[in-house]
Amino acid sequence: MRFEEAYEGWQSGRLTQEEAARLLGVCDRTFRRYIARYEEEGLEGLVDRRLTQVSHRKAPVDEVMALVERYRSRHMGWNVKHFHAWYQREGGKRSYTWVKNRLQEAGVV
Repeated sequence: MRFEEAYEGWQSGRLTQEEAARLLGVCDRTFRRYIARYEEEGLEGLVDRRLTQVSHRKAPVDEVMALVERYRSRHMGWNVKHFHAWYQREGGKRSYTWVKNRLQEAGVV
């Protein structure tokens, strides 16, 4: 059920807040939060804002590009395990899985 239908049912008195929340699959406190945001901002207030935020732990693009370029220029053909060992000896701080995933995303391994 969509929020607007549950909200309309609650506004008209056909549903309690608890019943409307149950129909949406949330707790009644969450439904009250939705009501407050909906009344202030409309449907835009119900959009999950976490999806638009960039992680503060995400690696800078230039770091990823430098890693891939280093692999392409000097270490092409190395397996990821050997490249990661070299990367750590040179002062790299990222995990093996992170390095492997970035190289795979770039299509070089």
